[in-house]
Amino acid sequence: MTPTMTNPILPTAPEPITLHASDGFALQALRYPAVGPVRAHLVVAGATGVPQLFYRNFALYAAQQGYTVLTVDYRGIGLSKPASLRGFRMNYLDWAFQDVRAAVDAMATDTLPLFMVGHSFGGHAFGLLPNHHKVARFYTFATGAGWHGWMPRAEQFKVLLMWQVIGPLLTRWKGYLAWSKLKMGEDLPLGVYRDWKHWCRFPRYFFDDPAMPQVAGLFDSVTTPIVAANATDDLWAPPASRDAFMASYRNAPLERVDIDPAIQGIGPIGHMGYFRRQAQPLWEDTLRWFAEHPTLDRPTSNTAA
Repeated sequence: MTPTMTNPILPTAPEPITLHASDGFALQALRYPAVGPVRAHLVVAGATGVPQLFYRNFALYAAQQGYTVLTVDYRGIGLSKPASLRGFRMNYLDWAFQDVRAAVDAMATDTLPLFMVGHSFGGHAFGLLPNHHKVARFYTFATGAGWHGWMPRAEQFKVLLMWQVIGPLLTRWKGYLAWSKLKMGEDLPLGVYRDWKHWCRFPRYFFDDPAMPQVAGLFDSVTTPIVAANATDDLWAPPASRDAFMASYRNAPLERVDIDPAIQGIGPIGHMGYFRRQAQPLWEDTLRWFAEHPTLDRPTSNTAA
């Protein structure tokens, strides 16, 4: 069982650290030390345009349960963005190939298991990691294929308006997707916007892109146990969208979880509510599943790296 929050010992403040991706890019991350004996390490791989501080409450909760947690701002986002995104060059999948990879390398040890929690893009990133074998279990929320056809009709209209009208106007004006002006998240580098828009044309996302034949083989190499949980009120990634994408983890033990907010009694979730305070029952489920890993009952001093 996951420890309860009764009379908790408060976690210490997170430690800012700098990670260096294999291409030399400096990434700003936060390391949350475990409270008491360290049970395992945990990396959080966030969603597109979502800064790492959004995951702070979850990271603090996991730290209180004995997990050393690392969050990171991908290049071009949050504390890892340049002074200006105009002219900043990168590809969307650099966040997986370079940035999440660096976070996994920073937290993997020979003495404790490493787990990973994804949010939306985080579920895409895991299958692209060259070091996914270092992760013992992976739990992802809100991962889907991105295609508007999986969404309810009203949401389809909004998304197509974004891709076909608003996005092109904003990027032509600013040189990047000024998403913050729409109050939808962090501004996105132009390369992220272009790749994301292109792949969202396909029902199975980049797996249907003729220019991306290599991704299927990358996902085929994943054998890590995975849970993919999606809320029934998630308009961007409903369960059907999840199923279309997660089917490509063909060789991984995969459990699909449909979250009904009414049954859970935690209020609306949508695409972002998985990591808000009222979603703590979902966090408990996540850590309970991690606790089933056979090597987890070997806590060590909280000075472990």
